[in-house]
Amino acid sequence: MEIREMTAADIPVVLPMYLSYYNQGEEVCCWTEKTAGSRMYQVLSTQDAYALLLEENGKALGFAMGYFKQYADIVGYTLEEILIIRERQNQGLGSFLLRELERRVKEKGAACIELQAVSSPLHEHYYGKSGYHNAKNFVMKVKWF
Repeated sequence: MEIREMTAADIPVVLPMYLSYYNQGEEVCCWTEKTAGSRMYQVLSTQDAYALLLEENGKALGFAMGYFKQYADIVGYTLEEILIIRERQNQGLGSFLLRELERRVKEKGAACIELQAVSSPLHEHYYGKSGYHNAKNFVMKVKWF
């Protein structure tokens, strides 16, 4: 298992796994190469973007991407995406990648990792076992048009 920093040049490598994950199985979404590629490029081209790619024998197994965000008194890291290919899930790879991301962003000066997750038992279990909890001082708001 190797973990290396991911760049926009890696988008063509991870795009098929992103489409497969989100358009099949439990997610059943409607991502296209154009929309998913745009999403990944937006994150990776953000100032202070930082992403990791998990590989085994040169094959991409997953990735995590986000960016550092400055607050008045701290720097946080916003995790936008983390994904492990479906056939390698439930083998500890997602936890392994998340732990390595935590270690590296802390080393780079982040005081915390923040993220938004779909409210589901799957996400509660995955993030909960890694010590993430629902923030009491933060509420996601939305207005749909």
